[in-house]
Amino acid sequence: MDENYAIEMLNITKRFPGIIANDNITLQLRRGEIHALLGENGAGKSTLMSVLFGLYQAEEGVIKKDGVEVQIKDPNDATALGIGMVHQHFKLIECFTVLDNIILGVETTKLGFLQKAEARRKVTELIDRYGLNVDLDAKIEDVTVGMQQRTEILKMLYRENEILIFDEPTAVLTPQEIEELMHIMRNLVAEGKSILFISHKLNEIMEVADRCTVLRKGKYVGTVSIAETSKEALSRMMVGRDVEFVVQKDEAKPKDVVLDVRGLTVASRTHPNDAVKGVDFQVRAGEIVCVAGIDGNGQTELVYGITGLENAKAGTITLCGHDITHAPIRRRNAELSHIPEDRHKHGLVLDYTLEDNMVLESYFDPRFVTKAGFLRRRAIREYAEGLIEQYDVRSGQGPVTIARAMSGGNQQKAIVAREIDKSPELLIAVQPTRGLDVGAIEYIHRQIVAQRDNGMAVLLVSLELDEVMSLSDRILVMYEGEIVGELDPKTTTVEEMGLYMAGAKRKGA
Repeated sequence: MDENYAIEMLNITKRFPGIIANDNITLQLRRGEIHALLGENGAGKSTLMSVLFGLYQAEEGVIKKDGVEVQIKDPNDATALGIGMVHQHFKLIECFTVLDNIILGVETTKLGFLQKAEARRKVTELIDRYGLNVDLDAKIEDVTVGMQQRTEILKMLYRENEILIFDEPTAVLTPQEIEELMHIMRNLVAEGKSILFISHKLNEIMEVADRCTVLRKGKYVGTVSIAETSKEALSRMMVGRDVEFVVQKDEAKPKDVVLDVRGLTVASRTHPNDAVKGVDFQVRAGEIVCVAGIDGNGQTELVYGITGLENAKAGTITLCGHDITHAPIRRRNAELSHIPEDRHKHGLVLDYTLEDNMVLESYFDPRFVTKAGFLRRRAIREYAEGLIEQYDVRSGQGPVTIARAMSGGNQQKAIVAREIDKSPELLIAVQPTRGLDVGAIEYIHRQIVAQRDNGMAVLLVSLELDEVMSLSDRILVMYEGEIVGELDPKTTTVEEMGLYMAGAKRKGA
């Protein structure tokens, strides 16, 4: 027995219908280290952590804490052992306040009455100690994803967990929030906590982790010390081949205007000010225009306004010469595709099968429905199977897999496949590679560039500065609902873009 291991997962095997998600995997977490868990979408990372947290039971293998074998039948057992988890898709109650979510399940009571003042004092101490800035009285439905994540971290700290599992913690964060999270993780380890950090992002692993265990297709590949490895070596372990980190593309050849936005104003759902304020821009066929900015500066509402998810308060939206400002969503869908920011809320029906999700926007097409209104099931199955193969969407039961049962990255690949295959005039891609591994990112970037080269207009919204710089032909920077700069990625720098994003610089100023 090694005294230094806080957690040992030895020879873990977990099966689901049609798939062995974890095939004889061993993972050892030392006390006081940040241990990264790396692998492609569907490699079994989240499943392994769900076994440790008691959400799943392994068919084979043992778990040891501090050298002693333990049984973890449910998350309450995990919490009692000091194990906490921030899930990839947050487990928060939207209509509750931040404070209520933090204390839920471990409330302090006296004679049956809730002692909220005591809980607030304890949570406020944690906020000050770790620099986790949250508004305790705000409802979850009204706060940013960054604040939701800080709420999840505070939930773990409030329960005094020693083993902290972060499942894809940076997938929904801005670059600034990612820096902040890395700082928080280092502080937690300095305080004696041990962290398991699931990620696809090699830069983050290289920056913050001490060791890294790599999984591929449910199997253990190896564990390496970060100080003795490189990004390239990790990516080879992860996908089994060399990966291109730079987007290869020729010069854009823009043609006719496809999208023309004039004076667009969109109201905010959360505060009285408008989220988008009189925005003007154009996107031409054969170019990728990227809207960059810190999260929460109107990008979401801009996309909602163009796609019809939110009504425009003022201004006009012209698509392929037609005014669509007040057109219904199905009418817009004929000429545009939308890879949405929130794959669960707007991208998928989670309890539908993968094949039904693939035809969500085209089930009324004569290919998929008879004149009598009956779905052509065989045609839908063949269409879905083609997209699954082309985009390498991995799932336990192929086209009949329930979308909810798939990994987040494979859910994203399914949406990207569906939207690009429509071959629209305009592709609106919001965070298209969120939660994807390097191999999948490389593939999606190639697909977007190929669509551009085929004459499609692409409006990209991304918080990943590397993606903005390497994929776009023009960059529009949004700050507080306005476009404050138009930049050329070939001549600008990340630092200059950062000044525009922070509101320190404006076009013409």
